[in-house]
Amino acid sequence: MKKKSKLSEKDKKSWEDFLKSPLNIEDKEESKSQIKKYLRFKFDLHGLSIDEANKKVTEIIENCYEKGFKEILLITGQGHHSNLDKNVYVSKDHSTLKGTIPEFIKNNSALYSKVIKMENASLKEGGKGALIIRLKKFKV
Repeated sequence: MKKKSKLSEKDKKSWEDFLKSPLNIEDKEESKSQIKKYLRFKFDLHGLSIDEANKKVTEIIENCYEKGFKEILLITGQGHHSNLDKNVYVSKDHSTLKGTIPEFIKNNSALYSKVIKMENASLKEGGKGALIIRLKKFKV
């Protein structure tokens, strides 16, 4: 391509207009965030009862599966504030969201059929107080 020695007024005007409103330039950072948006869905279950959390988890898994999310990060907490130590008739593992959510999903065949794997999150993502659910691809 040959470089012009002098720019015409029309070219200058076109260049100035382009600089004011660059319509055809792709923002790489924005497109990356759009992609990331569909990789993982995050939801905090703190404050929900076990029944409320089970309903919410069902809704989240079904919606995320249909929308093509690859994984879900559920914040369950570790159950430290559940006050279960005083009641000998209540199981610590099965009376907290941390213990019941994975069991609920495994025992619900409609939900579990959409799941590849469930595991504790990394320490920086919540450790034992968070659950990562990896989802299968949605089939049309």
